[in-house]
Amino acid sequence: MSAHVLVEQADGVLTLTLNRPEKKNALTGEMYATLGAALTGADEDDAVRCVLLRAAGDSFCAGNDLADFLAAAGDGGAGGQAAAAGGAAGGGGLADDGPAGAAFAFLRALAAGRKPLVAAVQGRAVGIGLTMLLHCDLVYLADDALLSAPFVDLGLVPEAASSLLLPARIGHPRAFAVLVLGEVVDAREAQAWGLANAVLPVDEVEAFARSAAAEVAARPPEAVALTRSLMRDPETVTGRIAEEAEHFMARLRSPEATRAFERLLRRSGPR
Repeated sequence: MSAHVLVEQADGVLTLTLNRPEKKNALTGEMYATLGAALTGADEDDAVRCVLLRAAGDSFCAGNDLADFLAAAGDGGAGGQAAAAGGAAGGGGLADDGPAGAAFAFLRALAAGRKPLVAAVQGRAVGIGLTMLLHCDLVYLADDALLSAPFVDLGLVPEAASSLLLPARIGHPRAFAVLVLGEVVDAREAQAWGLANAVLPVDEVEAFARSAAAEVAARPPEAVALTRSLMRDPETVTGRIAEEAEHFMARLRSPEATRAFERLLRRSGPR
């Protein structure tokens, strides 16, 4: 478990709160492990009928924690090559240890989970902060939300099956601009493109998302689960997650990524 992810359950709704506001909720391996375990546990708990994803502070998620990125790049075993080898094998063997393994386990839980997902998003949603939303059934954005996925700028490739899901949602040209050019999408544009259900004032978005999650939880659970399963193709999505994982781990050790991270560190300074 992680102090940086709060897990609460009430009235059929499991609420997962990213709770690292001082780091803009950048995700660490420990946070990924907690999130993945919570989603897996939700599938096994009949009392959970819906999952709400939210975040403390002024940003939803700044992406992956830089230190964990660099640790994964230098990890030749548990968190690194094992994860890549699992991806090459077809997805089921992705390692669940180390920061990279925990991240990919979380992604599999997102793709394969049976419980509906609702998200409340404010401020920045970067990288995984954006791509996890593609697995959510209802997404509510604050009017200050900014979505981006600058993987290519870091010498990397997309994850969370976003190379498949984002073009399917918004079309190839727009998805290419987001994934390759790093185009930032504001809340209104995201709603117009079909990435969100509604845009609300910052101080209203969480309450609105909670209400929506409660409405989902109040519906007949078997009918909800069957309807959701008919709308999704988890086998194809988890296969793409595995394929992306193989390339992602290889790219993380590439000269392009090394140079990109060096530039980022020079701009950011010691942390």
